[in-house]
Amino acid sequence: MGLGGISIWQLVIVLAIVLLLFGSKKLRNIGGDLGSAVKGFKKAVNDGDDAKKIENQEDAAFTADTADKTAAADKEKTEK
Repeated sequence: MGLGGISIWQLVIVLAIVLLLFGSKKLRNIGGDLGSAVKGFKKAVNDGDDAKKIENQEDAAFTADTADKTAAADKEKTEK
C-alpha cells in the first residue's frame, strides 16, 4: 500500500498520463509559474512585515515627539 491506499504503480500511471496530456514543456512552464507565484507571495508577506515594523517605529517616534512637546509646554506653564 502507498499513500492512502494508492500504490506506487497507480501514481506512476497517473503521472505518465498527465505527462502525455500536457507535455513536458507545459509542465515545466506550470512549475516555473507556480514557483514564481510562491516567491512573489513570500516577498509580499515579508514586505508587509517590514511595513508594520516601519509603521510601529513611526508611531513610536510620533509618540515620543508629542510627549516631548507636551513636557516642554508644561514646563513653560510652570515657569510663568
